Amino acid sequence: MPSAPLHASLLRPAVLHILRAAGFHAARPAAADALVDLAARYLGLLAQRTADNAWLNHDDMIPTITDVRMALQEVGALYPELSPLEEQLHYDDDMRGMQNFINWIEGDTHKEMRRIAGLLRTPGELVDIEAGAYREDFLTALKKKHSKTGEESRFKGTALGKPAEEKHLKIDGGSAENIRTWQKMLQLDKNEAISADSILNSPGALSSASSPLSEV
Repeated sequence: MPSAPLHASLLRPAVLHILRAAGFHAARPAAADALVDLAARYLGLLAQRTADNAWLNHDDMIPTITDVRMALQEVGALYPELSPLEEQLHYDDDMRGMQNFINWIEGDTHKEMRRIAGLLRTPGELVDIEAGAYREDFLTALKKKHSKTGEESRFKGTALGKPAEEKHLKIDGGSAENIRTWQKMLQLDKNEAISADSILNSPGALSSASSPLSEV
């Protein structure tokens, strides 16, 4: 399955959970697909802005909470807020947008979404302290349900599992022992061919090649 349909399929249950938490009990497939596409585009934009901020702020691709907050501001998730120039004019940091975002996370709307998704603990539910307060999401539970061995080996090396260990493919015959070495040798030969062509096509090479003819 291509990456785009796969990611849309993984995002679809989350969007349906949000619709159910908002009070919708049914939706046409076209409407659900449109909302999934909007959510994917929004998350993609947020991730791209976060990566850009991380690279501009500290020259690496490991984002910090500051990079995420700047991305949330850029995509309009923190509203209302003054612009940086307006904050400098008022000599004060406008935290209304961030506070509204925190209130939404801690409010009834997000609580209902977590309840619908099965991530909210009931008041009388016991918590295993040794196992921690983490609760499995629907995707993890679904993977365990479809794995006969109960392990993640079935999904290893796929988008749903852990990265697979790199295996070296040995090539019989020739000086290259594996694909990576062969690729480097191929690139080196290509660079040498390009350098030779550039030397032959240079004006100096033509003049030197024509000099014996002029002497005759």
